[in-house]
Amino acid sequence: MKVLITGSNGLLGQHLIPLFARDGKYSVIATGRGTNRSPQGENYIYESANLRDAGSVQQLVQKHQPDIIIHAGAMSQVDECEKNKDACWDTNVGATRYLVNAAEKVNAFFLFLSTDFVFDGLSGPYNEDAAVNPINYYGTSKVAAERLVHNSKLQWAIVRTVLVYGVANDPHRSNMISWVRDNLRQGKKIKVVDDQVRTPTLCQDLATGCLLIADKKATGYFNISGKEVLTPYDMAEQTAAFFQLDTGLIEKISSRSLAQPAARPAKTGLLINKAEQELGYKPHTFAEGLEIVAGEIR
Repeated sequence: MKVLITGSNGLLGQHLIPLFARDGKYSVIATGRGTNRSPQGENYIYESANLRDAGSVQQLVQKHQPDIIIHAGAMSQVDECEKNKDACWDTNVGATRYLVNAAEKVNAFFLFLSTDFVFDGLSGPYNEDAAVNPINYYGTSKVAAERLVHNSKLQWAIVRTVLVYGVANDPHRSNMISWVRDNLRQGKKIKVVDDQVRTPTLCQDLATGCLLIADKKATGYFNISGKEVLTPYDMAEQTAAFFQLDTGLIEKISSRSLAQPAARPAKTGLLINKAEQELGYKPHTFAEGLEIVAGEIR
């Protein structure tokens, strides 16, 4: 089966490519903006494409005729979305509309990546049936994109995930674990919020969840995340302990003190019972995830 992966230069995309490429069932076409940032040598094709252009999307899909489209491409910097709403809408909603339209013409199975930020954070963790109520523009754009997928003529799956962590092949992209480790090693104090609750997700787990859905062509909404309910402060403390660094350098702060352009939901996190039961999904613990990421950093 041919699988088209959008956002292939992003963190998730870089983990999806080798996972699908090593599986004998799949022929992978990866697409992103600009040059390919994934390691060469994997069994896949890369094509640069502008997903904000309907003609470009139509041409890409018609050329490759994918059986499955995994739409992981997005504008996901929450504050940037708040400050540049037109770009956010064009990237997160417009591109999804073009891909859905193109997918309908080739009858592709459509897997869309969404977020816990579709929720207001008043009553998390959430299951798949919880009512959406975003409190920032990023979440608003993702709700609109979800509805495009939901209302399409396609077989589809919508995957919501939370606070994805891991290592990307990109020197400009940092991750929380290396940020905590590097600062504490240098004896620098760091400030980390402790009033936001999440179920952090190892990127490899999210990629595996997508593969499980693709294998079964499972339809509907799926929560794919970690199981542990943690704050960013909890994550920083566990990271410091793992690397045997001074946890006293970590200062708890409230999210209000950051004065960020976009509001963040206070308590999200996702319940993953459905993915466990229907897909056989088994996420790593955060401690196990730390070991994996530490190995990749080294």
